[in-house]
Formats: sequence, C-alpha cells, structure tokens
Amino acid sequence: MGITVTSRGRITLPKRVRDLLELGPGSTIDFERAADGRIVLVRAGKEVRVSRLAHLRGHAGKGPGTDEIMALTRGQHRRSGNP
Repeated sequence: MGITVTSRGRITLPKRVRDLLELGPGSTIDFERAADGRIVLVRAGKEVRVSRLAHLRGHAGKGPGTDEIMALTRGQHRRSGNP
C-alpha cells in the first residue's frame, strides 16, 4: 500500500488502517522507530471515543416511563393518573 505525501507534508491514512487502529476524528497517533529502523504508526493515548449520535442525546424530550411503556406493549392503554 503506497501513500502519497503532499507538498505540505500531509498524508491520508487508508480507511482499513484507521479501522484497524480504531481512529476517528480527534484521535492522535505517534510514529515510533522500531529496532530494525522501520517507522511504525501507533495509536497514541486512550482518548474517549464519542458516539456519532452523542450530540443527539437528550433532544427528544421526556418520554414515557417504564410502567407506561410496559402497559402499552401489553395493550393496557393507561392514562396518567389512573392505575
């Protein structure tokens, strides 16, 4: 697999490499020299990965409680305030 270096010294990591190292936006990487002189790309640190849907958390508003959901799934259409 060959990777081209741009005139500004940038590279694009292939998707299979990003997937293998579990890299996402904000991830950091290090380049280390192996004993045989090769340069090895490694994932740096243990950053917390944020779910792609995390920004949506809490935007749906307050929904029904567990008892209400269970009643609906059992066909017992309860109205709030009625046992």
